[in-house]
Amino acid sequence: MLSSFDWLRRSGSGAELLATLHCLKSKSHLFTEEEEIGPPLSGLVKPCQRCWIYPCPAFPKQNYCKTCNSILKCARNLGNASRASIVIWGFVNNLPKPLETGEGFHDSHLSGTYLHDRNHFLVTMHRRDLQPWLREVFIYHGSDLKGLVQVFSTVGRGPKGDMGDILCRVIHQENRFPMDRFRIRFYPDPYQVFYPHIRENQGLLTFEASEFLRLLEMAAVFKSLFRPNEQALLHDVIRLKDSREKHFYWGRLMGYLNQESRDMLSAWKVKHWPTNRIKLLFELIEYVAFTP
Repeated sequence: MLSSFDWLRRSGSGAELLATLHCLKSKSHLFTEEEEIGPPLSGLVKPCQRCWIYPCPAFPKQNYCKTCNSILKCARNLGNASRASIVIWGFVNNLPKPLETGEGFHDSHLSGTYLHDRNHFLVTMHRRDLQPWLREVFIYHGSDLKGLVQVFSTVGRGPKGDMGDILCRVIHQENRFPMDRFRIRFYPDPYQVFYPHIRENQGLLTFEASEFLRLLEMAAVFKSLFRPNEQALLHDVIRLKDSREKHFYWGRLMGYLNQESRDMLSAWKVKHWPTNRIKLLFELIEYVAFTP
């Protein structure tokens, strides 16, 4: 019989991963019932075309077993939610208290939770809930929590790999660091888990948790002060290669912005930031909420 973890790794898309987590909670009997193995594939009969293990119902005739059918049916309504969701796989010395007790942030913001054992967990949430979730983890644990948390987006079905492949690759990389501090690995493009060395060499992949939370807070301030068109203008100006051209357009931009925005850019010395830091800031903007 497949375990809950096996079903998660069979997810072909982010919507299926969310659906599997939902069914594990609301239809747990589908995953605990003893079921015979389906028939071998032949010209007349075949097992479930998704899990390739369990039999399909004979009446009415279907292509999927009852568990896969429930997951796929639920996934049809989760396409929009999946596009805005992130997945967090954690390997830590102790489970975060909100997950272990089922209280607090867990009840109101997490769209799915799976506790693998005393040291591993998987949660899904809207990407803009990442900052308050990390903040709450720090409130409960401070510096006591150690390990690695990997943050990545959900994906649809595609030629690069499915959701299960990405999850397995993330799990494969969880032992890269000693359990001496709390670290976060951030993949804005989930397919980057297959070639993490590129972001690692750019200094954009692994952060201490306190540093990553500070970067999220900076992104939230930036998003709240700058309108979308101002963000686009700043992004274009700051990436100019020619120093004289950059100096000219920077002056034009300062005249366009209000005093509060100019003060922030001057205090942060954004004009002199390296390209990779600018890239990370604009990636993190999608992961924080706008505050009026």
